[in-house]
Amino acid sequence: MKDTDDIPGIIDNMARELTELLKRGGCDNPAMVGIHTGGVWIAEQLHRKLGLSDPLGSLDISFYRDDFTRIGMNPVVRPSRLPFSIDDRHIILVDDVLHTGRTIRAAMNELFDYGRPASILLVTLVERDGRELPIQANVVGSHVQLSTTQHIKLLGPEPLALEINQAS
Repeated sequence: MKDTDDIPGIIDNMARELTELLKRGGCDNPAMVGIHTGGVWIAEQLHRKLGLSDPLGSLDISFYRDDFTRIGMNPVVRPSRLPFSIDDRHIILVDDVLHTGRTIRAAMNELFDYGRPASILLVTLVERDGRELPIQANVVGSHVQLSTTQHIKLLGPEPLALEINQAS
């Protein structure tokens, strides 16, 4: 996992790339939203580096997942927090790992329940193969190739570290 050993450096690069993307796209006053839990950890650092004026938002997409009935009746659910209106706002959606695309789809469904954003930019620390939905990140910290039996997980919040495990 050599490409992902320097998470602070990766986040610095992501912040620079995101700043340039926002300038080129004319996205004034964007709002940032992290997906629980790893996406929030990454978003906290990016939010600080970008100096955004609105507080950081967070989403818990547990009830929006298409596999909700398979994960059991007692999932750990945290409240979502969007301390700003998302109507006509440019939203920066942050997650830790982009794999199948289903988490991002669920997050977008929840965002649209709160309003209609002008745009959504997707930022992920790690992108891996195995996409099941046509979802692509605008800013990616690192691309990782794993076998279908491996899973990657962000550990944190301090210090942030990536862990690769074999599926059981």
